Amino acid sequence: MPETLYRVSEAAALVGVSDDTVRRWAEAGRLELVPGPGGRLAVVGSELARVASEQAAHAAPPRGGAGGDASGAVVSERNRFTGIVTAIVRDTVMAQVDVQAGPFRVVSLISREAADELGLEVGSPVVASAKATNVSVTLGRLGETATAPAEAEAESETAR
Repeated sequence: MPETLYRVSEAAALVGVSDDTVRRWAEAGRLELVPGPGGRLAVVGSELARVASEQAAHAAPPRGGAGGDASGAVVSERNRFTGIVTAIVRDTVMAQVDVQAGPFRVVSLISREAADELGLEVGSPVVASAKATNVSVTLGRLGETATAPAEAEAESETAR
């Protein structure tokens, strides 16, 4: 499977920094920019995953109490976190998928079969959805939202 490439703006959004910060990291040798589609500079997914993990290790823990974010806003149970896969541990039945979504590390346990069908690898873009104690992972780029199977079924019933 070919390595995932991110435009500088996509990489910046996934890590929670500005485009200029990503360019400064490249100038400092912390991150390599490679030629991407159309000749635009791009970041290799596995490199971005490494830097995202480093950033998270040095970040201060987020403020806010249970049920709220740093601004104090109430957070829905149907949260979606756009992020990047930073690690995958597969065994014969299950897979542990670590996702870095800005300053947040989200860990999901999914079936090995699901991880393989999704083609998940370090550097893959994903959207993690949390509902109560359950977190699922779907492939997705920035700005995309995944439709849950139950929601898709309800939408198709409505369309009939």
